[in-house]
Amino acid sequence: MGLHGSTQCLVVRMAQRPAHTSIFNWVVLVSALGYFVDIYDLLLFSIVRQKSLADLGVPPAQALDAGVILLNWQMFGLLLGGVLWGVLGDKRGRVSVLFGSILLYSVANIANGFVTNVPTYAALRFLAGIGLAGELGAAVTLVNEVMTKETRGYGTAVVAGVGILGAVAANLVGKNYDWRTAYFIGGGLGLALLIARFSLVDSGLYRGLARSGARRGDLRMLLSGRRFARYAYSLLVGLPLWFVVGILITFSPELAKPLHVQGTVSAGDAVMWCYLGLTLGDFASGWLSGLLRSRKLILVVFLALTSALQFVYVFGDGWSLRAFYALCFCLGIGAGYWAVFITNAAEQFGTNLRATVATTAPNFVRGSVVPITALWRYLSSGPPKLGLLLSVMIVGQVTVLVALYAVRRLDETYGKDLDYVEEHAARIPATTAAVPS
Repeated sequence: MGLHGSTQCLVVRMAQRPAHTSIFNWVVLVSALGYFVDIYDLLLFSIVRQKSLADLGVPPAQALDAGVILLNWQMFGLLLGGVLWGVLGDKRGRVSVLFGSILLYSVANIANGFVTNVPTYAALRFLAGIGLAGELGAAVTLVNEVMTKETRGYGTAVVAGVGILGAVAANLVGKNYDWRTAYFIGGGLGLALLIARFSLVDSGLYRGLARSGARRGDLRMLLSGRRFARYAYSLLVGLPLWFVVGILITFSPELAKPLHVQGTVSAGDAVMWCYLGLTLGDFASGWLSGLLRSRKLILVVFLALTSALQFVYVFGDGWSLRAFYALCFCLGIGAGYWAVFITNAAEQFGTNLRATVATTAPNFVRGSVVPITALWRYLSSGPPKLGLLLSVMIVGQVTVLVALYAVRRLDETYGKDLDYVEEHAARIPATTAAVPS
């Protein structure tokens, strides 16, 4: 990668090299369990949305709009939390974020079980969203920094693959327990996981960075010059993934009607089957990126698969319930490049901005469901009146095309040495060796 405008990267050789060569180590295990709870809490709302709103007295005719509002508040929290925890992860350490974020979203979810009206529901989903924002980015950053460059992609795949099974647990709990109890269970799991995290320490790379005096978590650095373009492209790669989860799966009960699905589609079952597919997809994409020694190739392949499956979803008609859930499973496989997406974003930047990028990237992508949903609702029921299916097809294909363009603009990061920092050229000492960024 060449020099980007007024920025370049400094080698930081103060830290020990990553120590873990085994894919299954304590850092990966604890990170995977944390992401499991994160996904449980994040998807629980989609699963109990209809049941909880009905219990709160929301009329059926208003349930869709109320659900969109609540989802958007949760996503606003994710956006704000992504910036907050990302900056703290670079300034105060990755482990501090893993503690603070899980504490906030666990308490918020326990409180969620006591709500009696939609405004309070929205406020607590916002706070939970802030807490949920810190989990994945800090975990991926820590895993990437403690493992070798050959194995870090596999480690991230394990975190994502195991963590995504939290959606399956959320569906099982949501179907077999009262929705309030489901929130209590999620919060309790998060608080219990805090105990396991007392043994975690920050990576040698980060400790070396802290001693170096380099600027850490400075958003002005991230938003300057071509570095910002690199950051923006890293984010855009993930748009189709959350289009699939946030639109096709979350609102599958409503979309199933014009598709003439035979039977009643459960949002919880749709989420569960999609996330089982995501688990398989994340393991497959992580393994293939290591086998083929490429992040970009895997991203293109999975984006193409996602695009094709969107056509199948929209132009299918008269699905049996079993066939529709099988399609949700396949959509999950196609969108199962989450681990590679986060790994690629983290590898694009130096140690002093890595947590900021790795934490904001997934949450900005999650938060993209807000404008994506707004565009979908405008095209379907606004002046264009294109209908639910045609509008969802247009929006979905636009996200894929944007993501493919972003992949093309990014550099390959497989095997990249992560022992460096990002800095302004004007602040680089003349005697310090620079490596291309």
